[in-house]
Amino acid sequence: MKIIFYIAGAWILAAFFSASQAQQTFPTTPLNVGVHLIKAEVAVSDEQRGQGLMFREKMAPNEGMVFRFPETRHFCMWMKNTLLPLSVAFIDEKGRIINIEDMQPQTLNAHCAKKPARFALEMNQGWFRQKNIRAGAKITGLPQ
Repeated sequence: MKIIFYIAGAWILAAFFSASQAQQTFPTTPLNVGVHLIKAEVAVSDEQRGQGLMFREKMAPNEGMVFRFPETRHFCMWMKNTLLPLSVAFIDEKGRIINIEDMQPQTLNAHCAKKPARFALEMNQGWFRQKNIRAGAKITGLPQ
């Protein structure tokens, strides 16, 4: 009987943890790409970048998450525990988009910057394509 109680208790804690993760949001900042305004949650710490958009079930059309890395380098993104299909733009220190990649939900495929980058911006999949935003476009308002 004790084993069932412990298992049930662990299951309840795991469900609570997953639900609380689904609700976790970060501070936001406005970003601009040409005439397009983005409300971007900001992930700057290792913990925030690790959490990212995991467990989210929806995201408004002009919302996203910007990841700031401590230094400019080649880095990759993946979709562990991420339920939404996303597109990611890798961005250099000057705010220029290096490349944009589409990512499928709940995969561990690596999506990498083609050159050293300082930021990554995740949006709903297809957002960049729908707005005709490509490599070379400048994003302003990035967190410093």
